[in-house]
Amino acid sequence: MASFEDFKFNKQILNAIAEAGYDAPTEIQQKAITPILAGQDVMGIAQTGTGKTAAFVLPLLMKLKYAQGNDPRALILSPTRELAMQIEEHIRLFSTYLDLRTVLLYGGLGPKTQKEQLQKGCDIIVATPGRFLELYLEGEINTKSLKFLVMDEADKMMDMGFISKIHRILEIVPRKRQNLLFSATMSELVRKISGDFLLFPTVVEVTEQATPAKTVTQSLYHVPNLKTKLNLLQHLLKDDESFHRIIVFCKTKQVADNVFHFLERKYGEDNVRVIHANKGQNTRINSINAFKEGSIRILVATDVAARGLDVSNVSHVFNFDVPIVIEDYVHRIGRTGRAFNEGDAITFANPAEEYFIGKIEKLIRQQIPVMELPEDVFVEKTGFDEKQAIAREIDNQKKKDNPDFKGAFHDKKWMIKQQESGQRKPAAKKSGGKKSGGKKPVGKKPTQRYR
Repeated sequence: MASFEDFKFNKQILNAIAEAGYDAPTEIQQKAITPILAGQDVMGIAQTGTGKTAAFVLPLLMKLKYAQGNDPRALILSPTRELAMQIEEHIRLFSTYLDLRTVLLYGGLGPKTQKEQLQKGCDIIVATPGRFLELYLEGEINTKSLKFLVMDEADKMMDMGFISKIHRILEIVPRKRQNLLFSATMSELVRKISGDFLLFPTVVEVTEQATPAKTVTQSLYHVPNLKTKLNLLQHLLKDDESFHRIIVFCKTKQVADNVFHFLERKYGEDNVRVIHANKGQNTRINSINAFKEGSIRILVATDVAARGLDVSNVSHVFNFDVPIVIEDYVHRIGRTGRAFNEGDAITFANPAEEYFIGKIEKLIRQQIPVMELPEDVFVEKTGFDEKQAIAREIDNQKKKDNPDFKGAFHDKKWMIKQQESGQRKPAAKKSGGKKSGGKKPVGKKPTQRYR
């Protein structure tokens, strides 16, 4: 198919698509839109940045057509607030000329405004599972009219943190409905679990699951410690022409804050923002909007931004820390190279993180090219605490792969014990002129001296 007109969308949707600057459907859109319009359950697997959101939003809008009643007819679930906001933005973009009402529900803000929006009536709800259930249990949502259930980033949704909420939601929505699941990664476990609510689904697999986009150039630096990672990051960012819009992903909130403060000192507070779970919702929204508008150069983030952050022309993604949830690697690097633009994904790995690099390479079925550290980058000495933490992490990794492995610390302790026992010598006995068989002096205990 060469055009959106081939799907027989109405003029209102076609006009909105044209105004949004979409010329031709992507591969996932070509393969998914037709079965969705035909009413089939669909499981869609495609790389990030290839138009998955539009692949389910466009046919959904076509089937809903116009406002009807007060109760929602479509529910779209998202694992994160940022992704929910992104989906709602797509709906607003494509429903410019349609009389459809959309309500966005997520936590982190008081529910008062969201309740007021629901009371006015809506056709589509875009929500995170927790806030949706909260408002449902308070009697603010009537699910009897729901005809469509969509799960975006279904693999994350099926994570153990969400599965109980998902099953609860499945109990309260009508059985007769159309189900759609979309993600860049879809494990075998997810396929089995999805069988609980997908009825003979049409599987649309544009690429093998967990395949990074071809437009993203990947590279890997082996870096011994945190301070050297900072030195390398600073060295690469000197090229502000090539590195013009950057996302730096960190493993924890603490590391994200540390990296943010380091970059803020180097490049000024007007060029850097940080987002993570401890930041208020308004702060996160303002930071993302500033990054989208191009008013800031660098966004430091944890994995709250790994999915659903759709920013055009991100030149580079840095994995300052290697993700422990290896599927998140695909989602992180998918923030660049979007909409067929080219991008670079650069990963820093210390010795403890090389274990996860191996698992990531197995997942994506390709090796990440290793780069030499530039000569200008000063390699810092690894501090005692960090060295111990890395050694403990490597031990834990070996124990995962081999339950009989006792650990380097255990072996070292055992060797020290053996050496001490070999060096142990008894002190000379004080016989007091008597034979060795005589009685020991009263009140004195035999002692041993250790070297």
